[in-house]
Amino acid sequence: MDTIFALASAQGKAGVAVIRVSGPMALATAQSLCSGGLPARGMSLRTLRDSTGNQLDDALVLTFSAPASFTGEDVVELHLHGSVAVVSSVLRVLSDFKGLRLAEPGEFTRRAMENGRLDLSQVEGLADLIDAETDAQRRQAQRVLAGQLGDLAESWRQDLIRAASLIEATIDFADEDIPEDVTPEVRILIDRVQHDLIRETAGVVIAERIRSGFEVAIIGPPNVGKSTLLNALAGRQAAITSEYAGTTRDVIEVRMELSGLAVTFLDTAGLRETTDIIEDMGISLALDRAERADLRVFLADSKEELGVCFKGGDILVHPKADMRLDKIDSVSGITGEGLSELVDRIAAVLKDRSISAGLATRERHRIAMERAKESLEAASLFLDAGTNQYEIAAEEMRVAIRSLESLVGRVDVENLLDEIFSSFCLGK
Repeated sequence: MDTIFALASAQGKAGVAVIRVSGPMALATAQSLCSGGLPARGMSLRTLRDSTGNQLDDALVLTFSAPASFTGEDVVELHLHGSVAVVSSVLRVLSDFKGLRLAEPGEFTRRAMENGRLDLSQVEGLADLIDAETDAQRRQAQRVLAGQLGDLAESWRQDLIRAASLIEATIDFADEDIPEDVTPEVRILIDRVQHDLIRETAGVVIAERIRSGFEVAIIGPPNVGKSTLLNALAGRQAAITSEYAGTTRDVIEVRMELSGLAVTFLDTAGLRETTDIIEDMGISLALDRAERADLRVFLADSKEELGVCFKGGDILVHPKADMRLDKIDSVSGITGEGLSELVDRIAAVLKDRSISAGLATRERHRIAMERAKESLEAASLFLDAGTNQYEIAAEEMRVAIRSLESLVGRVDVENLLDEIFSSFCLGK
């Protein structure tokens, strides 16, 4: 296997830059670069020199021998001064070594997976951790990266292997005396896995929202202050406001962090009957986005006047609190009256929903678990049909096991790998 190298820290000028080298020639290459040889304890300050003896930089050199490294191979990290010239010089020198090449996007992580250091769900967790913008996203990604989803899938797999082996033993020794009926234990194992799958599948939608962000739509009649409210929430002029009804024709989006959650607020066209074709298109778009949003804030005197169904958790607030005598449940984007209370109400709803998030965070995870659940439902039916259907029941259990193996990348994921790793930087 080739030895690969890449800049593992961000491009550009910085205090420190890290270059990572991984593969069979990593230690020998570092030995050639370092004056005084490699550090005896895995970390030391060394002067790096090129083949002619010219100094490249003074660097902190870290060595990790296989398999106790991120990739499972011999790995060397060079912690350099973060000068663009220094980094370029060291990368150029490394490229001159025979057998070394620049890493492809995500190749270090891919090797970690191929060498059994990470499973596919952990790779996805690492990608999510790198992309995390909020505290909730960070916590969720770290749980997956720590292997909690993989451990759960492995426990399910072991239960189903045990259940399938019991049924297959019954089939193999059908003509002999079996000391006990194994079906009660089989049913307990299947029921336990099914219960867990139902719980985790139900939590995927919320977990995915934590990862990608919740959508909160602000809806109401024209000229009620929706755009002004959006601007107040954003703290900037995100949407055009005017005294003329129908100003907002498209959906304006503002992404922000709210109590540790990523939230995108949507400013939508005012809901009313109109003969203006363009405005009518904006209203249709507003209704569609509002229907698909995770939460709607009704900015109106009453929800009935909008013709939009009120869902559990949706919030109704009265507009233009600065012009009202009764300011209860009202908000003003101009003066900020009621704004903090509204933000607290939105955050409370979303945080309450976040509690139900499971370990599985992606649609791929949900599909794999749904397939396993369907196979186990079929296996239960064949068990109920009697011993002459046990062979089919055992096959359904094996199908469920394969679905769970695809969850962590053991089977049927080759078509996903290029797409997943292409999102990583070169040094990861």
